[in-house]
Amino acid sequence: MPKGSIGVAVVGCGIIGSAVSEALRNETALFKQRAGVTLQLRHVIERDKDRARQAAIPEKLISDDFSIALKDPQTHVIVELIGGLEPARTFVLQALKAGKHVVTANKYLLATHGKEILAAAKKAGTCVQFEASCGGAIPIIAALTESLLANDISRVVGIVNGTCNYILTQMTQNGQSYEAALKGAQDAGYAERDPTFDVNGTDSAHKLAILSSLAFGAEVPFDKIEVSGIDKLSDVDLKYARDLGYVCKLLAIGEKTEGGLSLRVHPTFVSVDQMLANVHGSFNAISVYGHAAGQTLYYGRGAGGKPTSSAVISDILEIALGTAQLLFANLPILTDKKKLNFLPSSQIISRNYLRVTALDVPGVLAHITNILSKHGISLAAINQPESKVGHSVPIVITTHEAKDGAVLKAIKEIDQLKTITAPTVRIRVLQ
Repeated sequence: MPKGSIGVAVVGCGIIGSAVSEALRNETALFKQRAGVTLQLRHVIERDKDRARQAAIPEKLISDDFSIALKDPQTHVIVELIGGLEPARTFVLQALKAGKHVVTANKYLLATHGKEILAAAKKAGTCVQFEASCGGAIPIIAALTESLLANDISRVVGIVNGTCNYILTQMTQNGQSYEAALKGAQDAGYAERDPTFDVNGTDSAHKLAILSSLAFGAEVPFDKIEVSGIDKLSDVDLKYARDLGYVCKLLAIGEKTEGGLSLRVHPTFVSVDQMLANVHGSFNAISVYGHAAGQTLYYGRGAGGKPTSSAVISDILEIALGTAQLLFANLPILTDKKKLNFLPSSQIISRNYLRVTALDVPGVLAHITNILSKHGISLAAINQPESKVGHSVPIVITTHEAKDGAVLKAIKEIDQLKTITAPTVRIRVLQ
């Protein structure tokens, strides 16, 4: 790679690919001023050439043949922005084998095949950069691999999906239904046409797998992460959250405990006086707890073409400067992962919000509280609105800390009571 200059091929011309290509064509003077290196866009590989043309990519740069970039000796970095597993995995492995460095924003690929890809890069003497994979413009990967290296990290808690945060903000602040908020997210470009991976928590879990791997220096099989999304949330529970002084957020949580790593993604009630409760719209925020630094918070736009292109371009510049290669070759937490135990979800300890729907008849509340007590679950508060005798009424309960296994057993037993008219809703409360 020539000193001070680097040739780049962008694979994929969607929202992020278009933004990266535009920056590489129009902002070279800024990059030269900031980093002292010259970036040259040599190829844009896109199966749908019309989409690349609509992004104003010069015709001479457009191709649907990935091998052109691989064979070009003046292309030093391949930027993979097509997403998904295939052909992304094949392209990345081919690029590394050909001696090209790789920059990617593909959290699905890294969460699923990260070990294979990083090993291939090390074998080839190249590197893989992925700052854009977990938080858009937020420099969270740099924080974990550079700025917080002196710390034993015990916890990572974050809002890492802008689509879900936008939807929850609209439902909470503006009283929108889930369906209306989702459509608004799609219209604003925050949600895909098929938003399943976003709203069911899978996207957040992919990001948590990457962040936890770096934070704890551990192998994180994706199937070790407990995942639930916002797609089954009721606006009734969001209203009760407000009444209780909470805001609902979809959180990705990784914790190092005596029993092993605890990794989970789920809707969570967050007290309004906590920082994460005040992250609104499509913004993301990730809080990291280190033994020396204490709590640090990283906040910014977690989605969108321009914000994500910021992270992608920065990765390219670090490769051009040579710092990325040095870090990749020498930093154990990137490629040399420990095998740690994982805490069973039944052993996770948390506070809880329960909404029990029961007939308003004598003794029903006593039955519910007796079952919770039997399973060692202590109540923090309980609220039952007035209703007509014999009608169904919501009973809202918050608990002190309890093991998840005990809570789930208690809920199962409660729901078997003849006086219960709907499944009990349970949402964890952030501690």
